[in-house]
Amino acid sequence: MNQKRFTSIRIIGIILALVGMFALGFGTANSMNGGWLGEQILAWHYGSGSSGNTANFSLFWNVWNDVHQKYAGKINDQQLVYGAISGMVNGLGDPYTVFMNPSDAKQFSQDIQGQFYGIGVEIGVQNSTLVVISPLDGSPAQKAGIKAGDTIVKINGQDVSNMTLDQAVAAIRGQKGTTVKLTILPKGASSTSDVSIVRGLIEVKSVNWSIKNGNIGYVRISQFSDDTVSLMQQALNSFKKQNVKGVILDLRDNPGGYLTGAQDVASMFISKGIVVSEKDKQGQVTSLFATGNVILPQTPLVVLVNGGSASAAEIVSGAIQDDKRGTLVGEKTFGKGSVQDVLDLVGGSSLKVTIAHWLTPKGHMIDKKGIEPDVIVPLSSADAAAGKDPQLDKAISILNGQK
Repeated sequence: MNQKRFTSIRIIGIILALVGMFALGFGTANSMNGGWLGEQILAWHYGSGSSGNTANFSLFWNVWNDVHQKYAGKINDQQLVYGAISGMVNGLGDPYTVFMNPSDAKQFSQDIQGQFYGIGVEIGVQNSTLVVISPLDGSPAQKAGIKAGDTIVKINGQDVSNMTLDQAVAAIRGQKGTTVKLTILPKGASSTSDVSIVRGLIEVKSVNWSIKNGNIGYVRISQFSDDTVSLMQQALNSFKKQNVKGVILDLRDNPGGYLTGAQDVASMFISKGIVVSEKDKQGQVTSLFATGNVILPQTPLVVLVNGGSASAAEIVSGAIQDDKRGTLVGEKTFGKGSVQDVLDLVGGSSLKVTIAHWLTPKGHMIDKKGIEPDVIVPLSSADAAAGKDPQLDKAISILNGQK
């Protein structure tokens, strides 16, 4: 889940101090004085840190000096700084807390705006393995047969077990027209297969809608992007004018997106009350409420979810389930319930850092647990291959008053 907030001065202050300390070290790379001074600056910031211990930074400066004295190649100090910060952040062991250099930060911004080059697949880490959260609608990945729940074993023949999530994403991406080969272990399968996918320009319209069975509104959100709220307003107002008897909100294979988008979408169905709460590292709980911009407060509602429904999609489905506003149909959701703040740093880089975890309105933890649907309906690969959708069929039957 990517939450875009205003820059945090407190966190930026720490990062700038760290970069400033590195800059002091540059001028004295051959002197332990630079390392000592850097340690004093860090001790000043962290000497009484919440972790209860003080790190020994002499090792860092020893390596820094050794590299400059002995490395028989060209050294780019800025890249060393980026690498050092990346390593520090990776040391947290959280795949969703990532330092992004300027080029990565630019790519991330393009992704969340709904346009990028690649194969159009959202990936995550589950049980220490790299899994597909969902392929984007109409993407090269979807057309190649990649499905939610598939495990990625290799990328271009390279084992992913030692890759960070960030490195795996970078390896999959590339220029339009180039090919990436993924070694995939399909969900429930015992053997892998290689899938070659040609990268392309991925342009994602996040919301699509239609009328099913003459009088049931069907709206699918593929991800929560910049255009989601306005498109959802168009869709639901259209349904309202047509006086539909019920609405199906399809959040299957939706990897998430903006927090505000999730809050606004839930508020189109829920008149009042908590949409989601977040619990920070101090244990403080802050709640986000329905905005009051409800469009369809009483129209019967069914929400479709599966193992590819993650983050913002889980916030919306969890709010609707706890409010008893609608019925959840499908399979257990992914369980990505951590809050990321995106901090803009100097030089165009940024830090995406986990700052809290999501709770549904009734206090259920989403992270690593997911949300169980009210009505469990599996969708097998055989169903998909035959063009069948028992989950959608069940949603229609519920809205038609059938069991």
